[in-house]
Amino acid sequence: MKKYISKFHYLTQDLRVRSHLKQVTTACEAGANWIQYRCLTKPDDELIEEINEIADVCDNWGATLILTNHYHLLNKVDAQGVHIEDFDADLKEIRTIIGKDKTLGASATNIKRLLDVQETGVVDYCGYGPFAHTDTKPNNKPLLGYEGYRLLQHHPEIEIPVIAVGGIHLIDVNNLMETGIFGIAVSAAINMAFDPGKELKAFYHQIY
Repeated sequence: MKKYISKFHYLTQDLRVRSHLKQVTTACEAGANWIQYRCLTKPDDELIEEINEIADVCDNWGATLILTNHYHLLNKVDAQGVHIEDFDADLKEIRTIIGKDKTLGASATNIKRLLDVQETGVVDYCGYGPFAHTDTKPNNKPLLGYEGYRLLQHHPEIEIPVIAVGGIHLIDVNNLMETGIFGIAVSAAINMAFDPGKELKAFYHQIY
């Protein structure tokens, strides 16, 4: 079943100065229609409480709510899907667990992995990066840059929606979208901005 996938994915992050709930509220008020809740610091009971609060906000604004990694919580919260960052995860098994109606996203850092994700036949979109340096999700993977996304044009067999991710700033959006990718995901460039709501609106209008 083909799912709706937004061209603009907004990701929360663990911040000392603003809660995930505050981040989501600001994002939804600014027009975000796809929220990925990315909390890596809390136990399940705290996650469930916060996710349910965030789900209420998303429902009020008609935004899709995706959890990062915590697919085991989908039967306890009102979220529409999950994004799996673990490259070794059994995506087919996760699909069996969450059911066919939930959205399933996965991550890739090279074309082989991207094709592997697509070939599972169970993933709805793939986050592909890192585009540039990012401290939000530190890793030692090669930076793709614009050329890394342009290379996808030489692989017409790639049909899964590709979402660019990792160190993306407002100035990068037009050139990235011109590579033919489906959309972009942004976290720190919005969350660390002086006015996150204003920055999110600027991203949104660049994409749509």
